[in-house]
Amino acid sequence: MLWKSLLVFLLTVVAAPSAFALDDVSYISGVKKNNSFPLAEAGKPAQFFINDSDFPGVIRAFRDLQADVKRVTQTEPVFTVGKKAPKSRTLVLAGTLGKSPLIDQLVKSKKLDVQDLKGKWENFVVQVVKKPMKGVDEALVIVGSDKRGTIYGIYDVSAQIGVTPWYWWADVPVRQQQNLYVAEGRHTKGTPAVKYRGIFINDEAPALSNWSKEQFGGFNHKFYEKVFELILRMKGNYLWPAMWGSAFNDDDKINPQVADMYGVVMGTSHHEPLMRAHDEWRRYGSGPWNYNTNPEKLREFWKGGIERMNGYESIVSVGMRGDGDEPMSEESNIGLLERIVADQRKIISDVTGKDASQQPQLWALYKEVQDYYDKGMRVPDDVTLLLADDNWGNIRKLPKVGEKQHAGGYGIYYHFDYVGGPRNYKWLNTNPLPRIWEQMHLAYQHKADRIWIVNVGDIKPMEFPTEFFLDYAWNPEKWPASRLEEYTRLWAERQFGAEHAPAIADLLAKYTKYNGRRKPELISPNTYSLTNYQEAETIVADYNRLAEEAVRVGKALPAQYQDAYYQLVLFPVQASANLNELHVTVGRNRLYAQQGRATTNDMAAKVKTLFDRDAELTRIYHQDIAGGKWNHMMSQTHISYTYWQQPEKDVLPEVKQLNLPTAAEMGVAIEGATQWWPQEKAEAVLPAFTPFEPKGHYLEIFNRGQEPFNYSVKTGAPWLKVSQETGTVTQEQRLWLSVDWSKAPAGTQRIPVTITGPKGKKVVVQAVVQNPAAPKPNQFTGFVESNGYVSIEAQHYTQAVNNGSIQWLLVPDLGRTASAMTTTPVTAPSQIPGNSPHLQYKVHLQNSGEVKVQVYLSPTLNFHNTQGLRYAISFDDEAPQIINMHANHTEGEWNRNAGNNIDIVVSTHQLTKPGEHVLKFWMVDSGVVLQKIVIDTGGLKPSYLGPPESAYQPEQAGK
Repeated sequence: MLWKSLLVFLLTVVAAPSAFALDDVSYISGVKKNNSFPLAEAGKPAQFFINDSDFPGVIRAFRDLQADVKRVTQTEPVFTVGKKAPKSRTLVLAGTLGKSPLIDQLVKSKKLDVQDLKGKWENFVVQVVKKPMKGVDEALVIVGSDKRGTIYGIYDVSAQIGVTPWYWWADVPVRQQQNLYVAEGRHTKGTPAVKYRGIFINDEAPALSNWSKEQFGGFNHKFYEKVFELILRMKGNYLWPAMWGSAFNDDDKINPQVADMYGVVMGTSHHEPLMRAHDEWRRYGSGPWNYNTNPEKLREFWKGGIERMNGYESIVSVGMRGDGDEPMSEESNIGLLERIVADQRKIISDVTGKDASQQPQLWALYKEVQDYYDKGMRVPDDVTLLLADDNWGNIRKLPKVGEKQHAGGYGIYYHFDYVGGPRNYKWLNTNPLPRIWEQMHLAYQHKADRIWIVNVGDIKPMEFPTEFFLDYAWNPEKWPASRLEEYTRLWAERQFGAEHAPAIADLLAKYTKYNGRRKPELISPNTYSLTNYQEAETIVADYNRLAEEAVRVGKALPAQYQDAYYQLVLFPVQASANLNELHVTVGRNRLYAQQGRATTNDMAAKVKTLFDRDAELTRIYHQDIAGGKWNHMMSQTHISYTYWQQPEKDVLPEVKQLNLPTAAEMGVAIEGATQWWPQEKAEAVLPAFTPFEPKGHYLEIFNRGQEPFNYSVKTGAPWLKVSQETGTVTQEQRLWLSVDWSKAPAGTQRIPVTITGPKGKKVVVQAVVQNPAAPKPNQFTGFVESNGYVSIEAQHYTQAVNNGSIQWLLVPDLGRTASAMTTTPVTAPSQIPGNSPHLQYKVHLQNSGEVKVQVYLSPTLNFHNTQGLRYAISFDDEAPQIINMHANHTEGEWNRNAGNNIDIVVSTHQLTKPGEHVLKFWMVDSGVVLQKIVIDTGGLKPSYLGPPESAYQPEQAGK
């Protein structure tokens, strides 16, 4: 009776329409076809029926479909729960095998074939059945192999009629239709590849915690109903609930009952054993959290968790970390931890009355716990080993290929959000799909497929990567790397319609790529180079172009999409662009103050404007969007971190102010230098001009006083052009120098550029012009050196040499600047370079001698706990150098690589001649992901992303 009363209680408020996970195959449309079933026709929907003996959670989900149909058609279907189906020309039936007599009768009478469903995990079929019973001409039958199978089938229909999982969580509107026709045939998604697929609500203060209090009164069953529905509509089935000062089972006593009724498997986080929230120890615990000194109280505490579980579907975490998710004390040892697990399993067995192996359990190899495992600690074979990433999206450990399978299987605990070093990242989505794909593809191919759970922080704003994570967990084979762009477009189409989906998909992909280069919380005024390769200004320009495009697309969308668009696209794009410009402007302000520029104070004022804009964007999210529904949700601090932990509030960065003299004074700055002239006594020399960099280089004439002044510029050669030879400088003027290559002599020239300012004062800047005899522009293939380096994007190889079953794979858009290359299968054994797969890059170098090759790799970890992942590098026919990307890795280096989201490894080579060479990147170990290569011939300058790609022509173009 408890279930029936609980169901009645929960159904008193029928949720608004909702939806299922993204799909690329449509079987419901607004166009009638041969033998299609009219789910709704001329606005009139078919009747709904479900046996009252089915699972309450299935009946509840079927009510959601009823509400979804009403949202689409504006008419609510007649809904009957009972023992006998009503007579009707058309009927929608839902039921679970073995729980629905009507469904079982259809099977028995051979009108419904369920051979491919029986005994399967979470399977469903949606099928039109003719003459299913007396008085019904045809029925749309939704049948599941088990409780969640039926629920997923129901929500699959919801998705097919155009309702998204984010109808409530992101206010995505539903397109109304009067006609809904279901194509004949059997529609199914098969068996999920990963058994348990879930999310972890974590790091939820201040945003989600304050929002939930305002919306629901806290993390109670009203809040969790929304979460459970969202999870199920995305084909998830598992949840670690919020736990910062919260306790799922204690804060609202019916929370676990509601979870079980919905059909969501509950767990507790990696450091909360036996279904007890960490905060419950603060509330009810006695003595220290130390099994050496306080075992009785801890066992009593844990026993309460298992007793309260009450048979609800759960995965029990075993093991122990220190109090508050800290490492165990140094005196803790493997023997003690094995005894803890043994005692915990005895509690499970004693309370449930069954062998502990009958209760799903996990042991999380998180942080130092993995070290215990590596040193020999083991748990019983039925316990799932939950492997983890490094909190920054890099998986730390995977099962070794060919080793004996662990009966409990392996899982993955992944992060989209984190609190800890090198820096918290909680504010915006910084998780590009290609990076998630690459790491979870590794996991799946290594058979870590029992549990996938991802830390999603506050749920918002991780909508997009969360749905991808769960979709990919259901069917990894469906979404290879080559389809990631298509996935993004389909997701955008599901939320906003087909017309603007390509543009929105591009916005989603680009802003997460840009944010993935460096977490917003880690960006500082000196992250990007202000002087080299025009890096900082390019970053700002790219972000601002993206923000302008986001505004343009938003204006083209109908009014009903504006709330959803602001949440899912416009706010993260604008806020990210604004933050990057803010930090770069702070950097300029400080540099200009050192140079005494008149624009210093303008930069300071601009910083304040950008800081205020950040607050205004947040205010719009909190107060204007959806009538203030999302107040607090973007309140995570993100400006002016000083160490790993977040600041209490966003703080305006320190800026410099100058008191300028009245009289004009000229200063000159050049590209590639922080110094200014005439103060600097060393010669001012611009980066070299070459025909392979047609844009040229710039110098800046700036005022160090208040009064304007006139200037003139004269170059020492008529073919060296300046963008404006004379003018007036009030504050500053950027001038571009370029070469008329049709008139420039061959060889290297050094041309003076004389700038004359107030009172006839002069500054001379040297322009080095290199016009080599060979190669000539458009008469080469591969890459050409300029300014002492060659910069190569991994995808622009001259030739990819495969070897039997091992192939090179392009992972589109994976990387900080372009796309990445890796080998497949990722489980392939190590290879000996010289006869192994390799990538060839043709390069043209100006000189012989020593060069350094910087290889930019994704910061993949040594997930097999071997000597490290290796590759090899060589020029031409020299013996390949085998390089271990994990040699001598320290905690400091990991901090650097994680923060920079790149691992740069350097090798040294001697070249005996200038001219054309072939650089070869050899596969040695699987799992190495190549993003970029930079050959430093002596002129490489510091930057965050490395220099932009050098002049490149593919083989065909060169020919």
